Amino acid sequence: MKQLLLIIITLIFLSCSASKEIVDKPIVFNEERTELTRTYLLERYGLEQESPAISPKMIVLHWTVIPSLEEAFEAFDPATLPNWRPDIESVSGLNVSSQFMVDRDGTIYSLMPETNMARHVIGLNHCAIGVENVGGTKELPLTKAQLKANIWLVEYLSNKYPIEYLIGHYEYTNFENHPLWLEKDETYRTVKTDPGKDFMKKVRKATKNLNFKPVPINPENNDN
Repeated sequence: MKQLLLIIITLIFLSCSASKEIVDKPIVFNEERTELTRTYLLERYGLEQESPAISPKMIVLHWTVIPSLEEAFEAFDPATLPNWRPDIESVSGLNVSSQFMVDRDGTIYSLMPETNMARHVIGLNHCAIGVENVGGTKELPLTKAQLKANIWLVEYLSNKYPIEYLIGHYEYTNFENHPLWLEKDETYRTVKTDPGKDFMKKVRKATKNLNFKPVPINPENNDN
């Protein structure tokens, strides 16, 4: 009975996939951002490239904490980091970003080309597509509409690219010592909790049919 229910739920999501819309809302990706991205790839990962292109193998789900779509967009839009991020500015002047942002009503916005590198996850930006969800604070928990949109987007991206892993941002350090991990600085880490374990559990349950690889086990981060 449980298996039948799971099949029905999966078919419902797949049947809706053709009608779901992704709205273009591009952040600035000018020559300055392109050069900063190429420099990031070289200095952080040792990847010398003529373009900021990536080969997606992973989807990383986030929350913004910033409470509105427009405020979150304004934070990501400039090519360079604003003064309010001194914790990571010393590593690179490239601003944080992601390929997608999901508003609280479930609307999916495309912020940049899916195969351009975005700065959203230490060590893995070179192979990861980022999905930011507006909200995430105790006062603004992620919504059911965002959950449905994330499930749809994960399926959509998995049909386009050879995605191997689906992770929450809080799980990124489990990839230390994994072949995909390229960050050179052993001290460059930040503690993350997004997008919440309960949210990830629900997305994983709904996308179980995609057969993603399990997140590596890192003994130093076994509470993830």
